Amino acid sequence: MKITVLKERRQNETRVAATPETVKKMTALGFDVHVEKGAGVLASFTDEAYKAAGATLGATPEAASKNTDILLKVRHPLMKGDGKVDELGALKKGALLISSLAPFTNEAGIKAYGKNGITAISLEMIPRITRAQSMDILSSQANLGGYRAIIDAIYCYGGSFPMMMTAAGTVPPAKVLILGAGVAGLQAIATAKRLGAVVSAFDVRPAVKEQVESLGAKFVEVESDEAEAAETSGGYAKEMSADYKKRQAEKIAATVAASDIIVTTALIPGKPAPKLISAAMVKSMKAGSVIVDMAVEAGGNVDGSQPEKIVGTNGVKIIGYSNLPGRIAAEASTLYARNIYNLLVLLWDKEAKKLNVNLDDDILKGSVLTHGGSVTHPNFKKLGSAGGASKAPVKKAPAKKEAPTKTSKAKATPKKAPAAKTTKKKV
Repeated sequence: MKITVLKERRQNETRVAATPETVKKMTALGFDVHVEKGAGVLASFTDEAYKAAGATLGATPEAASKNTDILLKVRHPLMKGDGKVDELGALKKGALLISSLAPFTNEAGIKAYGKNGITAISLEMIPRITRAQSMDILSSQANLGGYRAIIDAIYCYGGSFPMMMTAAGTVPPAKVLILGAGVAGLQAIATAKRLGAVVSAFDVRPAVKEQVESLGAKFVEVESDEAEAAETSGGYAKEMSADYKKRQAEKIAATVAASDIIVTTALIPGKPAPKLISAAMVKSMKAGSVIVDMAVEAGGNVDGSQPEKIVGTNGVKIIGYSNLPGRIAAEASTLYARNIYNLLVLLWDKEAKKLNVNLDDDILKGSVLTHGGSVTHPNFKKLGSAGGASKAPVKKAPAKKEAPTKTSKAKATPKKAPAAKTTKKKV
């Protein structure tokens, strides 16, 4: 069975969906792996390394994708009209697509996957249950993103992070505020603390207070009766009332003014990112301060942030890099590729040497968008049946329901924590 790995062509994407490490593992399972030449160059993986791992190199995307059974991507494939390459058009009916598919903003793509008879698995839709942790790209990538946010902030910040005592006097430590104590936020806290900063963090969920404090940060609380019901069963923050949002804004405003560096991480699936920091709040910060908006690709949490730019406002720098994990491309690709490999192991029937897309499995039930010519995911069924595509048989088998992963105490380098934000989901 043929697996294809293509070069990423979307703007600012430096990662790759498979590394020589996972190519070797996939080959050992019996897959015939084809990699487009140059696919891993931006992540520091050479063609020679892929070849040594057992991959066949394809000179063009068409050559690599010809008659492929499985296409692995980091970002959803380009379609006709998106660019010079039609990555989707090369796939045959019945092929499997595994990628981050941006389902809430990619309606045309979902319809096309169904129409073409493709089984499309959206990696960001994999549920947060214990058994799926090894496949969770949101956590693996957000973890690196939180780290990189602090590193980029330090680069732009004109002051010292740790306190320094010298004969000429004492240099105070930087004051860092993290908005959202999800995976990215917790890693940002841990990184800033290790570098000597004084760190505060805010999250609507009181349950994460213990995690924040275990990392040495101060938890900023908003007093409200709503706080106890701020978390969903899946570990995400709920939409809060107007009264809570007003109190939240007041509390954040007071903390923002005293901060040297701020990292924001709030995202809402399918909607623009919530505005957490207003222009007035930015103006209240002292010159030389830095804000990193990790939600800039979805509209941003900060008034004035712009994708791929560092904007100066009243002496405050606002960083708007949309792909922070991609700024650590080698490590991000390594984790992303391992997530995909672990999913392939779930799908692969070793004895029969074929794929088994079992839609009764909780992991696949939550992440398969289209199968057998239809849109199968309950959140997107409104897009309707593709029609005309042959229905692929789906093996049904009883599957045990799993409870969402319980939050554990965060360590110095958090491995897994529910994404958090002022409304729903954290990067």
